[in-house]
Amino acid sequence: MKKTVIFVMAAILAIGCGGSKKANFSEDLEAEEELDAYRDSTIYGFCTDKSTGDILQIITDAGDTLNINVANARENGDIKGGYNKGDEMAVVANGDSTIALLVINKTALLGNWVMPNPIDGSSETGISIRRSGSVEGIDQNAIIYKSWRIYNGKLQITSTREDGVDVDETFIYSIKRITPDSLVIQDAEETFEYSRQKEVVEEELGIELDNGDDDFMM
Repeated sequence: MKKTVIFVMAAILAIGCGGSKKANFSEDLEAEEELDAYRDSTIYGFCTDKSTGDILQIITDAGDTLNINVANARENGDIKGGYNKGDEMAVVANGDSTIALLVINKTALLGNWVMPNPIDGSSETGISIRRSGSVEGIDQNAIIYKSWRIYNGKLQITSTREDGVDVDETFIYSIKRITPDSLVIQDAEETFEYSRQKEVVEEELGIELDNGDDDFMM
């Protein structure tokens, strides 16, 4: 009798363990799928002098040289800020990285961007986007800006409010337009239209203010 009981208990334990493994596998698969949605698929690199109107050649941060066709992106208005030799680029491409779906000129994003103060319109307010990934507010005393980046083709800006509660918030924007004089970004609720602050000294920002045309520049 004892042997029978032991055999039955072993069988139950074996079934239980098998079910646990199956459940864990399912949970792991779901977690992996969720992670895929948050992985950054953007290609980062620098534009080379071999680029043309339809081909953007970049040397990626990993050291690879890619020739990416941008004809469709240009036709769809999805080249944000143009490109020129030495510009830092962010590209969302197809699976084999040969066709661009979205091109963002990170260099063209750099600078001081302002708009009329939405409270009374008597002054200008805005953001200063720096090459180091840092960002500062312009006449925004209630907000402390911390960092910016391009992630999956979106502009992410992290900040916190100066209200005694040290909690970071990350805001995600679609980039609608970048030109030498304007930056238009959009979140789920609002569109923000900025103008470049003219009096900013180029050397302080490490950029050239004639950069960022939506047309190819060489």
